[in-house]
Amino acid sequence: MQRGRAVLATALFLCLAPGTLAGLVPWWISGWRFEPPFFGFEPVRWLGVFLIALGLPVLLESFGRFALEGLGTPAPVLPTKHLVVTGFYRYVRNPMYVAVVSIIIGQGLLLGNTSLLLYAAVAWIGFHAFVLVYEEPKLRKTYGAEYDAYRKRVGRWLPRPR
Repeated sequence: MQRGRAVLATALFLCLAPGTLAGLVPWWISGWRFEPPFFGFEPVRWLGVFLIALGLPVLLESFGRFALEGLGTPAPVLPTKHLVVTGFYRYVRNPMYVAVVSIIIGQGLLLGNTSLLLYAAVAWIGFHAFVLVYEEPKLRKTYGAEYDAYRKRVGRWLPRPR
């Protein structure tokens, strides 16, 4: 896939997948209405802002890396030509999923919305199942020993000490 086409397809997928999961669905759940902060403790909202602010650049950088370095997209129908192991992928194998869940948790904390926190847990369970059932077997089949070596070095959800 040419770089320009990869960038365009990746941008479209960014709007469709994370845009829906971390934008549209949270809006449906919360209507972006502020509820009282958890435990009556206003600084919890700032933790939410912090998680959103942390998640957004990780998500955008990881998507960009797929297009510019991997010459493909995160969408299974237009996969990368190269295994992406740089950027945030040096530390964790699934930074996009971690970022999306971080953004949803951040929204829940910011808005004081328990339903969003429950949705974040459901989203993470869905991501975990997808990774185990589809993504990791597909990466092993596509990239073989290169993926196995990467998998041994880098944690699935949390960074491994080096």
